[in-house]
Amino acid sequence: MTKTVVGGGPKKVLYTLNTVRRIGLTKTAKALNAKNACKACGLGMGGQMGGMTNEIGEFPSVCNKSVQAQSTDIQPAIPDEIFSHPVAELDELSGRELDHLGRLASPVFKSADSNKFQPVSWNFAMSHMAKRFAETDPDRSFFYSSGRSSNEAGFLFQLLARAYGTNNVTNCSYYCHQATSVAMEATIGTGTSTVELDDLKKSDLVFVIGANPSSNHPRFIHLLKSVRDRGGQVIIINPAKEPGLVKFAVPKSPRSMLKGGDEIASLYLQPRIGMDVALFKGIAKAVLEENGADQQFIDQYGEDAEEFFADIASITWQEIEDSCGIPKDRIGQAARYYCEAKSAVFAWGMGMTHHVNGVENIEYISNLALLRGMIGRPGAGLLPLRGHSNVQGIGTIGVKPVLAKEVIAEIEKELGVRFPTKKGLDTLATMEQAAANNVDAALIMGGNLFAATPDSKTAAKSLTNIGFKAFLTTTLNKGHLAGANSGETLILPVTARDEEWEPTTQESMFNFVRLSDGGIKRHDNVRPEVAILSELGKRLLPDSPIDFAAYSNHNTIREAIAATIPGMEELKDIHIAKQEFHVQNRIMHEPVFHTPTGKAKFVVRSMPASNAEMEGMSFTLATIRSEGQFNSIVYEEKDSYRQTDTRWCVLMNQLDIDRLHLNGEIKITMRSESGEMQGLTVYPFDVPAGNILAYYPEANVLTSRTHDPRSKTPSFKSVPVELFKET
Repeated sequence: MTKTVVGGGPKKVLYTLNTVRRIGLTKTAKALNAKNACKACGLGMGGQMGGMTNEIGEFPSVCNKSVQAQSTDIQPAIPDEIFSHPVAELDELSGRELDHLGRLASPVFKSADSNKFQPVSWNFAMSHMAKRFAETDPDRSFFYSSGRSSNEAGFLFQLLARAYGTNNVTNCSYYCHQATSVAMEATIGTGTSTVELDDLKKSDLVFVIGANPSSNHPRFIHLLKSVRDRGGQVIIINPAKEPGLVKFAVPKSPRSMLKGGDEIASLYLQPRIGMDVALFKGIAKAVLEENGADQQFIDQYGEDAEEFFADIASITWQEIEDSCGIPKDRIGQAARYYCEAKSAVFAWGMGMTHHVNGVENIEYISNLALLRGMIGRPGAGLLPLRGHSNVQGIGTIGVKPVLAKEVIAEIEKELGVRFPTKKGLDTLATMEQAAANNVDAALIMGGNLFAATPDSKTAAKSLTNIGFKAFLTTTLNKGHLAGANSGETLILPVTARDEEWEPTTQESMFNFVRLSDGGIKRHDNVRPEVAILSELGKRLLPDSPIDFAAYSNHNTIREAIAATIPGMEELKDIHIAKQEFHVQNRIMHEPVFHTPTGKAKFVVRSMPASNAEMEGMSFTLATIRSEGQFNSIVYEEKDSYRQTDTRWCVLMNQLDIDRLHLNGEIKITMRSESGEMQGLTVYPFDVPAGNILAYYPEANVLTSRTHDPRSKTPSFKSVPVELFKET
């Protein structure tokens, strides 16, 4: 009999303890207890209430992801001998091996006629970077930031880019939750969470859709357990039957640990990959058949509901079942739970956004919430589960290709500058332009743009074609090496969040802005991102009306943000008052919708078609993260929840394994229109027949640049593939 896998539990506690022993108890305690926001997921903890306290004062709020993230920061410097090796040899290391080389502690540079990096002085690094950007037409450049930088660094980053002359300013959200922002802006007039953390304490039903918080947001599991403890329900919608979402032993709960875990999912629905709209239409149909719609709310606050109702009525149950693969009675059970709930929260992850119809998926989640009036009151609403700790803040302060006209006007007025008017490129578009030899220089702040980009063959070509690449980072990753053999590459070492020379701020997925003290010193020759950007601004744009020297001071930057970014007015004095806050006009505890008509909009979209069937392929692949992984950073090669020993594998339904005779030690090749992976190990896993899973970013060689037309988010989660048995 197969042993049941339980999420969390003693193994996670032991893993955390072993990580603490490796990096040292004193160093770990100092990092975790300092008043700095956690650098892992957007759920957030830390700040002025203490390093292991969340925004409603709960302690201890910590998880293995927090410890993993801190473990890389606390590493000693990369030995100088490492850089005696050619780029090609360094590129043979895995992402995990590169991350564990240590901290980058000095600037390193690879010239166009060399095959090695060499340490260089800060003066050389800054003067050469300014020279190369000065030689570049701004239209042939781009500026990309991850979601771990501070609000202060992000604001200066986009300000520098636009003062330089380009709106090609983008961030990692275009590869994750941009579909969320587009859909929510269209339906309810806001692009972020409508609930705060405390609302989850008041809800009696939480939908978790296309997400695996047991691995990616472990502290969220505690909130789901609390819902069940109060007698509420948790409905999981995910093609993959994730063990940690079925049962989880919460480490901070002795009772949960002693009894071997708690049931998390009240109901677990597994639609076929990419067929979520069909399921959502089915839930809506069942709610209407149960007379569960809040007609008074719809009449007063909604629009286009009649078209939505007519579309739902026109679809047969047979069509719904055939499309999503879930029988009517199971869909009906979800609808009954929903109809019985007084306050429901809809939470979702990239399993919803990583499709060619990602925006439509989120629009239908909004439809379901509006159907029963679950937006615009306490305890109920929409919650996109953000990955990076400040990805929402980076977007708030303007690291994106298009700024609102009123924001542009305020910044230009406040700073006496004129911004370029040419439309900027989103993240995928910048890489496609680079592949077409239309980019000469790029400034990349944090993250791993190569690993984050689909179609890794073309992504490597894109980076290879860029004549000058400058990276700001704490550790090395594959993105710094992809394409490094061609042109010039400069890598600059930056302070981690808790090492910042001045306090910084970050925004959680609940629109809550935290203040991080910084102040820990680990390495002598690393600099804050703001210090680097302000110095670059001084050298690159000496005649700019912007005083970049003054913008080396974080207080000055916060004053500018407060004066120009709506909802961030309280940021101005946060370093004095130490008062953290919610961004204004985002949490929706009243049904006030910021749409053109002032009403929430129901939308109607067609039933989705199977990508694999359209492409004539046998299977639909979804790329996934492992339990020992955060975004593209791999901490463990094994996945204890899914029982895999290697990341070079494919997870399949046992019926498909039997049908194709893939049991035993057989290796397979997986092929798409973009590329192939050879020598893959097959593991059985609970997914619908015809659907398979493989790990990101390794499986990016199979993903294509096919994307949602409105959000430009690539389709990482619905890739048509074929499988071949190797001989």
